[in-house]
Amino acid sequence: MVRAYLYLAVFIPLTLLFSVSSFISTMFDPSGRIYAWHACLWARLMLALNRVKVTVIGSELLPDGPVIFMSNHQSNFDILSLLAAMPRRFYWIAKKELFEIPVFGHSMRRGGYIPLDRSDGRKALQSLDEAAATIHQGKSVVLFPEGTRSTDGNLLPFKRGGFVLARKADVPVVPITINGSARINPANQIRLFSGDISITLHPPVVSPAGLRRSEAETWMMEHVRKQIDSVLEH
Repeated sequence: MVRAYLYLAVFIPLTLLFSVSSFISTMFDPSGRIYAWHACLWARLMLALNRVKVTVIGSELLPDGPVIFMSNHQSNFDILSLLAAMPRRFYWIAKKELFEIPVFGHSMRRGGYIPLDRSDGRKALQSLDEAAATIHQGKSVVLFPEGTRSTDGNLLPFKRGGFVLARKADVPVVPITINGSARINPANQIRLFSGDISITLHPPVVSPAGLRRSEAETWMMEHVRKQIDSVLEH
C-alpha cells in the first residue's frame, strides 16, 4: 500500500505537467503528432516508475487504414500500456467522467479524444457520430467494449455502441487481449506490483455483408469477444 501511495505522489504531478504541456502543444501542432508523443512518453515513464514491461504480439496482423481497436479492461495500467506500446497512433473513446477532470480532461479534448455519455442515449449517438467522423478522416480509435473494469479477470458483457460505430464507419475491428495488468494493479485494492503486461493483437473482424444492421452488430460482437477471450488468462 505504501508503494501505491508513493507512486501516486509522483504520478499525479507528472500527469498534471504532461496534461498542460500536451495541451499547449495542440496550439502549435494541429496534426496531433506532438500530443501523441506526449501521451506515449507519459505512459512509458509511468510504466517505468513501477517497473512494468510491455510486449506486443501480432503487429503484423494490422490492416492498412483506420480501424477500431477493442480491448478487455482489467486495470488502469491497460491505458498506460496501450499508449506506450501500440504500433499505431489512435484516439480514445472514453467515458465522459474522465473529461470532467480539471486540466486532464481539457487536455484530452484538445487531443481529439471523444467523450461517451452512456447515461443519455441521444448524447451517446452523437458521440458515435463524432467518432465515425474521426475514423472517416483516416484515424483509428480505441475503446473498451465492456465499458468498465472487470474485477475477476473474466470478460463482462459487451456494450453495443462500439459495434454500431464499426457499422457506421465501415472499418474493421481489431480485437486486443491484455494480460498481466490485473496482477500489476489488482481490482478494488490500493496496491501495486511490478511485472509484465502483454498486448495481443488479433486478426481484424469485418462486418459481414447480407445481414441486417442488428444481426451484423451481434455477429461482430460475438466474434470480437471470442477472439479476445481466446488467449485471456483467467
